[in-house]
Amino acid sequence: MRLLLFSDLHADRPAAVALARAAAAADLLVGAGDFINGRDTSRFPDCLDVLRGTGKPAVLVPGNNESADELTDACRGWPGCHVLHGAAASVDGITFYGVGGGIPVTPFGSWSYDFDEQQGTALLAAAPSGCVLVVHSPPKGVVDVSSRGGSIGSTAIRDAVLRVRPRLVVCGHVHGSNGTTGELAGVPVVNAGPRGVTWELANA
Repeated sequence: MRLLLFSDLHADRPAAVALARAAAAADLLVGAGDFINGRDTSRFPDCLDVLRGTGKPAVLVPGNNESADELTDACRGWPGCHVLHGAAASVDGITFYGVGGGIPVTPFGSWSYDFDEQQGTALLAAAPSGCVLVVHSPPKGVVDVSSRGGSIGSTAIRDAVLRVRPRLVVCGHVHGSNGTTGELAGVPVVNAGPRGVTWELANA
């Protein structure tokens, strides 16, 4: 299965159009959150309508700029689109598990859709072994270096990766590491970014 991984579009329609072109060669779109800015749901069409127009199925998680309910509402009528937050979906025999939001809590204020590490641990508790893990925030210490040089990933996500040993981790959130790939205990971790990353995943 060929996956097109992306994150952090932030209502950037030209970036979505470029992803849509790349989607022609993909089997599944995997979006790791932040489709809009600051919970401005009026901007969802800037990206989601373009991506929906590809006719491709998708697995999406909310970022800290939109809630799970807001993203779910925005994706109604998109055949084959799965919005995951503390939940799993199976696509062509491959299990995807998703958790969105900023983990740990961001400094951005009450508008940001955030969870502390304890809440993150609870949301990740049901992730099955060997899944593809789609999270907005990266695991602590891997593809999580901010533009200021700090490691700002999640310990809850890191612990879940070590416990579950997913086939792949897809994340975003930390723009300073967008477009980079790392590894945690042999598990590839991709901070996808708005330009997107194509990933070949062997069928289960």
